[in-house]
Amino acid sequence: MEGQDEVSAREQHFHSQVRESTICFLLFAILYIVSYFIITRYKRKSDEQEDEDAIVNRISLFLSTFTLAVSAGAVLLLPFSIISNEILLSFPQNYYIQWLNGSLIHGLWNLASLFSNLCLFVLMPFAFFFLESEGFAGLKKTKVKGENQLEEGYEKGIRARILETLVMLILLALLILGIVWVASALIDNDAASMESLYDLWEFYLPYLYSCISLMGCLLLLLCTPVGLSRMFTVMGQLLVKPTILEDLDEQIYIITLEEEALQRRLNGLHCCVWAFSSCGLSSSVEHNITELEQELDNVKTLKTKLERRKKASAWERNLVYPAVMVLLLIETSISVLLVACNILCLLVDETAMPKGTRGPGIGNASLSAFGFVGAALEIILIFYLMVSSVVGFYSLRFFGNFIPKKDDTTMTKIIGNCVSILVLSSALPVMSRTLGITRFDLLGDFGRFNWLGNFYIVLSYNLLFAIMTTLCLVRKFTSAVREELFKALGLHKLHLSDTSRDSETAKPSANGHQKAL
Repeated sequence: MEGQDEVSAREQHFHSQVRESTICFLLFAILYIVSYFIITRYKRKSDEQEDEDAIVNRISLFLSTFTLAVSAGAVLLLPFSIISNEILLSFPQNYYIQWLNGSLIHGLWNLASLFSNLCLFVLMPFAFFFLESEGFAGLKKTKVKGENQLEEGYEKGIRARILETLVMLILLALLILGIVWVASALIDNDAASMESLYDLWEFYLPYLYSCISLMGCLLLLLCTPVGLSRMFTVMGQLLVKPTILEDLDEQIYIITLEEEALQRRLNGLHCCVWAFSSCGLSSSVEHNITELEQELDNVKTLKTKLERRKKASAWERNLVYPAVMVLLLIETSISVLLVACNILCLLVDETAMPKGTRGPGIGNASLSAFGFVGAALEIILIFYLMVSSVVGFYSLRFFGNFIPKKDDTTMTKIIGNCVSILVLSSALPVMSRTLGITRFDLLGDFGRFNWLGNFYIVLSYNLLFAIMTTLCLVRKFTSAVREELFKALGLHKLHLSDTSRDSETAKPSANGHQKAL
């Protein structure tokens, strides 16, 4: 009898493992397909020749797609865990959701942590060095004749580039491990720490990933407040604004006349190119043509936006835009309020620390005091913070060149974007737990960060986030008043205010007034 029970338990464990592996594979396959379509939308279209560079680009494309899928999984993992906990609480005995258990969610967290480390330390460096490699001098591909010999030459070229890439990865790993070893020896000088320095798997990699996670959280601390204020500008550009005291027909008529005038000037310069080429002035004429074409494109873009505003319905102009702006303001205010409450909890309760006491587990108790409504609000805020952090990341001057362009983004820039998004997405669950947006205890290797137990680091992080977000919002909503005060005092000529990022598309409209498009 005991043998039969043991066999049945073993079979049940085997079936549960197969079921969890199948679910993980299906989820990752969906994310991989979506990521592939996103990257191919922005990737620069190259020649379809089967040469060496095409093979290298294809391999780098697959690795970048894998990294982007892992990033999407890291973003969706925390909301999926929160909603799964509430579903298990609402339907504890339902047969159709028995696959949704703590073992599956814990395994997903471990896989997300493992793949994040793999992409960050192995796959993405390999893709970058492989893309930039040329092969060692003695192993480079040589010119040979014949179709069969040509294919063999390509294989030798790929092998040479792989060998150079592996050598670069080994040197990079030795450099990083040496830096971590020296930093650890300087910080901790006791005997136990010195013994742990020789443990690669249990000390080096968790410590290194903890440092990367801390850097990602600091990057989120810089990007998210900027993104929260920039979201109002971005949504204002995407939505149709209300028309108050504006005559759109007059503006469209004037902008049409300006477009026709520019087109006539451009046609005249095209006719003069041949005449000036004999005098040696063709370069200056071509420069003028380029400037006129750029100006004409800007005028056409302005005309398209004005026509869109004219065709928009009354409810879209007068209801959608104010509702979205109010919704953004409410979400931002709730985020700041939750951070302020978390600061008070940190001062009076030790269990509010991110590395505090473990929770009751998946499906045993609700993570929010408001039940399913509170969990839904946490999910909305997590997605809102992620979108805001991405918007803020691309709004920073230093990362402005990283913005991908449709059908015109190089593989090197795609790799840089994938690494940046991976760092942000991996740090998002940690930031959400640190700021008190959610009380979900991080599972797997996501919760093995030593700095999460430091009271001063966590408290300073919360204070900086609240202060920076408040300052960015105050700066955003008082920019117009500050501009008018500077103009009244005559200080606008000194360029004391920097509003170029929020109004970089601000140009004189057809009625002569300044307005942000």
